[in-house]
Amino acid sequence: MSLRVRDYAISISILVALMLQIMPLPILVDTFRPDWVLLVLSYWTLALPTRVNVGIAFLYGLFMDILLGTTLGIHCFAMSLVIFILAANYQRLRNYSVWQQALIMGVMSSLYHLVVFWLQHLLTDIYFLFDYLWPVLTSMFFWPWVFMLLRKTRRQLSVK
Repeated sequence: MSLRVRDYAISISILVALMLQIMPLPILVDTFRPDWVLLVLSYWTLALPTRVNVGIAFLYGLFMDILLGTTLGIHCFAMSLVIFILAANYQRLRNYSVWQQALIMGVMSSLYHLVVFWLQHLLTDIYFLFDYLWPVLTSMFFWPWVFMLLRKTRRQLSVK
């Protein structure tokens, strides 16, 4: 593979996750949309913590705020908090099996959604609905496939 694709593999994968995050879906399916950006950033944080860290999470959280039309800083803060926790514990988390990591990703996704809800509740007047937590289950379900796909991509392109 060329040097250019290898250099931009992380950015391309996160941009694909951003597109999946805003892709229109039917209303019945939209409530179950996994947190694609969080999953991809989490993988790259666990795999390459020196290249993907809190600053990158803040930047792509800002992109999420702009794309979703939320108040600036809500997704930035929540994404940065989750990636900080993952980056601080990446050596321990890498040793877990993929299924144990899926459970941890469920906890991280629920933290992400609860922080986003809490900040939106402080800034606007929204109320908690159980539907806010459906993406936690789908993120746990999709973590093994995201993990395998991105690991294969990282190994084939020799991303370091």
